[in-house]
Amino acid sequence: MPWILVVLFFLIKPVYCQTIDSARHQPYIDIAKKIVSAALEDQRGYELLRELCQIGPRLSGSENSSKAIQWAKTKMLNMGLDLVRLQPVMVPHWVRGNVEQAKVIDTGEELSIAALGGSVGTPIDGITAEVLEVQSFEELKKRADEARGKIIFFNRPMDPTKTNTFAAYGEAVNQRVHGAKQAAKFGGVAALVRSITTKYDDVPHVGTMFYSDSFPKIPAAAISLVGADTLSNAIKENSNSKVNLKLSCQTLPNVKSYNVIGEITGLEKPQEIILIGGHFDSWDKGHGAHDDGACCIQILEVLDLFKRLNIKPKRTIRCALFINEENGLRGAKRYAQLADSASTEIHVAAIEADRGAFTPRGFTVDSD
Repeated sequence: MPWILVVLFFLIKPVYCQTIDSARHQPYIDIAKKIVSAALEDQRGYELLRELCQIGPRLSGSENSSKAIQWAKTKMLNMGLDLVRLQPVMVPHWVRGNVEQAKVIDTGEELSIAALGGSVGTPIDGITAEVLEVQSFEELKKRADEARGKIIFFNRPMDPTKTNTFAAYGEAVNQRVHGAKQAAKFGGVAALVRSITTKYDDVPHVGTMFYSDSFPKIPAAAISLVGADTLSNAIKENSNSKVNLKLSCQTLPNVKSYNVIGEITGLEKPQEIILIGGHFDSWDKGHGAHDDGACCIQILEVLDLFKRLNIKPKRTIRCALFINEENGLRGAKRYAQLADSASTEIHVAAIEADRGAFTPRGFTVDSD
């Protein structure tokens, strides 16, 4: 897995602290070559990722997430890490249910949709209403007098011309995250959001959304790109087009879950922590191989390589697999809360991996 080499670079440098203009740098060069060779020669990471994906989707609070947590704990123990533990945290328990349907009443055309994570459901018979199509929150505000009692359809596409896909994603994702509360603010009864993707197919892309206590909670769903264009064309043909929307999703009481933490204790400065982390939960429509399974496996591989190659770090290297990033960030927040109260520990660096398993092209860096 190519990213592991980049992660290891950042870990090895503080471990050895050698200068590039002296003979003292040679031990770093030797160990770096050893790590690179071992990482490239074996396929252990791919096998671990295969095992993880066979467990299935890992949405917070689900049975599969519990199975994956125990799987990761067992793997860390088998690697012989110096310390392995589960860090308890309460997480939301949202379930999708079996019903996700949308149909254009005028034409009878079925639309491919999926409830957004955290959405409330509809009544059993669904919600039937006219549809107001908008491209932005600003347009919705300007057309507020048309919105009451309607399904608000946010149809702004992700810009396919941007080579920085995260920038394109960032420009479009607000309609998914905040669309339901904006729709409710102006009297909408439900929200449909064009999937945040450039792939033109009939598969809706899910993700999280948020409500506001100031407005009613209304159902919200992603609609595939094919479905979005179908609905948009129906509205062009008949501006009074109606859609029936049915969702059976619901939020159950919070449940106890865990961050999975493993570490190799530093020889000289064990109280100084180099943290490498990724989120272990995934959405429920796939197996989370890309987001964020591959990155979690890369992180596990770092510690596994250190143990197999008998590398003794100066500082403690800690792996944290955080739960509940997708719909709450509670795992990472709980870790940070406990880290702040740990008077004997000093976090000197933190590296997070959550951009997939492609060939590494760079890093973003934040610091206080």
